[in-house]
Amino acid sequence: MVAIFALFSFKSVSEKTTYKCMIQMTNYSGEGAYVAISLLNPKGEYEKTLFVQGDDDEWYSDITEWWKFHGKVRANIDAITGATISGGERTISIIEIENDKINSGYKIRFETAVEDQEYYKDDIEFELTSETVKAKTEGKGFIRYVRMLPQ
Repeated sequence: MVAIFALFSFKSVSEKTTYKCMIQMTNYSGEGAYVAISLLNPKGEYEKTLFVQGDDDEWYSDITEWWKFHGKVRANIDAITGATISGGERTISIIEIENDKINSGYKIRFETAVEDQEYYKDDIEFELTSETVKAKTEGKGFIRYVRMLPQ
């Protein structure tokens, strides 16, 4: 009986890799951008929040699609938030991704919103592969590019 309990008591811990994620913003004018970095499963559904640039939760609902997910689960994201990023600035965030999500159909999405300006659901979105987690990816909105580097 003890052996059976011990066998089912321990969850397998998925190995993670830490990445430096450098975000370079375009030269726009106005308030700082809120950026949500999310992990999407192979069906394109939100699985988890990896990082949020912007620590005033009053404005999180402006990141519309991410808020539909986060607003329901309301996970504590205090440990993975940072200040907003203004036009022309860059920042480096540290994110963790489980190794089994690489090369298995998962995607990473960068959503951006700026007060009194536009919202970009998929400013950057790409499939997580061995190549893309080391690459520079161009943005479509407020983000000029993102460069990831495994640590």
